Amino acid sequence: MKPKDSVDLESILKEIGDFGRYQIQTYCLILIPILFSAVYNSQYIFAAGATPHRCTVPECEADPPNFGTNGWGLWAFPESGGQCERFPSVGEECTLGNFIQNQTVACSSWIYENDNTIVSEFDLACREWKRTLVGTIHSAGLFAALPITAYVSDTFGRRTAFILTAVSAGVAGVIRAFSPNYIMYLVMEFLDATVGSGVYSTGFILGLEMVGLNHRVLGGNVISSTFALGQVLVALVAWGIPYWRTLTLVIYAPSILFFVYYFFLEESVRWLLSKGNKKEAARIIFKAAAMNKKKLSVETVKMLTDDPKGEEETGPKKVTQSDPVEHESKSSIFMQVIRSKVIMVRLIICSFWWITLTFIYYGLSINSVSLAGNSYVNYILTSLVEIPGYCASVLTLDRFGRKSSIMTAFFICAISLITLPFIPSHIIWMQTVLNMIGKLCISMAFSSIYIYTAELFPTQTRHGLLGTCSMFGRIGSLVAPQTPLLMQYMESLPYLIFGVMAACSGLLMLLTPETLKTKLPDTVHQAENIAVAPRTKRNTTDIIAE
Repeated sequence: MKPKDSVDLESILKEIGDFGRYQIQTYCLILIPILFSAVYNSQYIFAAGATPHRCTVPECEADPPNFGTNGWGLWAFPESGGQCERFPSVGEECTLGNFIQNQTVACSSWIYENDNTIVSEFDLACREWKRTLVGTIHSAGLFAALPITAYVSDTFGRRTAFILTAVSAGVAGVIRAFSPNYIMYLVMEFLDATVGSGVYSTGFILGLEMVGLNHRVLGGNVISSTFALGQVLVALVAWGIPYWRTLTLVIYAPSILFFVYYFFLEESVRWLLSKGNKKEAARIIFKAAAMNKKKLSVETVKMLTDDPKGEEETGPKKVTQSDPVEHESKSSIFMQVIRSKVIMVRLIICSFWWITLTFIYYGLSINSVSLAGNSYVNYILTSLVEIPGYCASVLTLDRFGRKSSIMTAFFICAISLITLPFIPSHIIWMQTVLNMIGKLCISMAFSSIYIYTAELFPTQTRHGLLGTCSMFGRIGSLVAPQTPLLMQYMESLPYLIFGVMAACSGLLMLLTPETLKTKLPDTVHQAENIAVAPRTKRNTTDIIAE
């Protein structure tokens, strides 16, 4: 049974409106930093993009040098194009007879087609691993950031973590724009991701915890769609401002202004209640009710305003064995999670899901700029195809359930990506279609897993456990930037790995419970009881309410 002084937030949300004016205002505030978060999360794809280059041939260069060879490249470069090797010369004339055609030498300097990226700025030609390392370093920063952000969020509040990460990203990005060398660029790329990458996860939870049960999926997918639009935005800005230093300043500087959110954005009511701060939670609830033009019932007002008898004067109530919820609030939450086999199994499974999702999602995004055609257009299309995936998530999660929807998305993604390498190279349209289907399905699964993971874990450790899953998921995003190197050994290898991992993740869905129409669990005890429903055929919502 629930303690008499506990607050039933789900019932209160129904009274004030699941998704009224207050929630809309909160979401509008949250979506702007999330839009910028998407920009920061993908800017390195353009700042560290591949730049066409060729070897310098002093005997033939114009003054100043041009990237085009005006014909002399036919006898100065081998069939590979002269990117990293050239024919040695025996004299100072730019003639066919001056070059030895049966041997090559490594280039010592290069001419670049443009100076838009760090490849030309820091002279990284023929060292592809240094270029792809930028993405891996960025992902390593995400890996380091997640536990830090989760700790700040669960300890000091969602709002504090959200504002801190949003502003920190802007500061780190502006500093990186003035990097004098490759090493400092890498260091600042890592710090940028470390201090600023928690914006998405914190904003997602902050928004989700103030939305009623019936609008949880919609709210989550609005955030995901905003992230996709942020990726489109960075491609458009990079298209118009290709030089990486100027691009970095333009996209990062505005984030410094997010400090003003301290005066406009409210804390998560659910987090406040989990910390026992009912007075502040009540203030926000009354504010939300007024903005939504709803009137709270007498019972709700009394629930929010009455202090537990004698609590302030006499201290905490004595914990008894018949009061499991109260017992959970007083004991070590960390130890409860460690001792709970149900929660630990979910944590392991969720972590594998996240590794799969990040590896496929970022792998397909990164490789999109290598497709034939305009790299900016390709990236925009690959980002826009995510939105139909998010719409499919909205249409299916509440209708068919979390498990069935996510499992289907994983399996369709697996089939399309495993099939793709077997399509003849001249059928380009079919390869493009399968690639887009894979990205659409993995985007749907990614968005849905955020919601599903949040529903599997309790409020007391929701951000911490979601952050742990996401942290392990960064293993996938660490490897994803290296997939262009894998393709040099076997072009279809990344897609085969993508497909197999997606299929395995779909099968793992069989081991977790359905959370459709289930209230967000506030304690470890309630989270464990979600799994009881399928075995006892009792209503899951009723179990959580007990």
